[in-house]
Amino acid sequence: MYGPVRLVGYVALLVTPATLLLGAVRARPDLSIGVLSVPFGVALTGTVVAETERQRLLRIDAIGLDRTDAVDVLAVATAAVGTYWLSVHAELGPILAAPLVGLAVGLGLPQVDGAAYCGSFVGMVSPAVLPSIEGVAIAGMVSGLAFVATADVFGGFGGKYGTLALFGCLTSVALLGVDYAAGSALAWALVPAIIIVAVVAAVATVVLRTHAGASSVVASAAVGLAAGLAFPIALPALGATLAAVAFCASFVGMSSADRLETLGQVAGAGLVCGLVYVVVAPALAGAGGKLGTTAFISCLAVAGGLELPTLVRSRVG
Repeated sequence: MYGPVRLVGYVALLVTPATLLLGAVRARPDLSIGVLSVPFGVALTGTVVAETERQRLLRIDAIGLDRTDAVDVLAVATAAVGTYWLSVHAELGPILAAPLVGLAVGLGLPQVDGAAYCGSFVGMVSPAVLPSIEGVAIAGMVSGLAFVATADVFGGFGGKYGTLALFGCLTSVALLGVDYAAGSALAWALVPAIIIVAVVAAVATVVLRTHAGASSVVASAAVGLAAGLAFPIALPALGATLAAVAFCASFVGMSSADRLETLGQVAGAGLVCGLVYVVVAPALAGAGGKLGTTAFISCLAVAGGLELPTLVRSRVG
């Protein structure tokens, strides 16, 4: 049986996306049956991967935490606080602050770039949700512990770091007794533009990794920063939304080839990411890591859909 550390990490990576999807359904009681098929569909196909991952973990020896994990925990917490300061106190906003931190650590401290990038998503939390540095630090520590607990869990799926960040924010919100910001639904007329941006951003991130030699963190951060700078200038009315969509979908492009093998599969996950982004928009508003969790859900859904025919054939056979 896999050890308690991995078990906690496995559960955290399942409960967090489920909480976001449930929040989306509860926030929009007026959703039609067709729209409801998005969260329920991605949840069902995602369970295929969850079961495969559980079976894989059963075959791995139990592990505990060691001294090197303390560095990762500290990196997550430090990046969370630093990103929050840049976003709120330096007034850069979360869509610029997080990619800037990602680029800095990706280029300057690659040995902790994954942990720091995870922490940067914690730091994207709105001050309306966590108004104090102390609250952000708590969320960062929780996410850091989850980060080291999931080192061998759901590896290679884009959005995993953001999901861990959201887990930390959910925990901090519960511990401090605060609430989320007021969320608002997006107009369905925006869906085509959102999907196009999501697909392009996901593919662009992969291209930067495979053809420009950038690391996953640097590629995602570069796409996020470019979108955060360009969209608000080019399209003032929609720029903030499309920049967030692009940053969100860049996490899809961080997926390894073991999980999403082709550009077509990445583009498909980007498309799903755009749809999920619209559906979950009103849920857990202001929480850090929400964008990454959206990408994680989408990657699990596509990977699960790809595995489903093989699973069915093996059961029938």
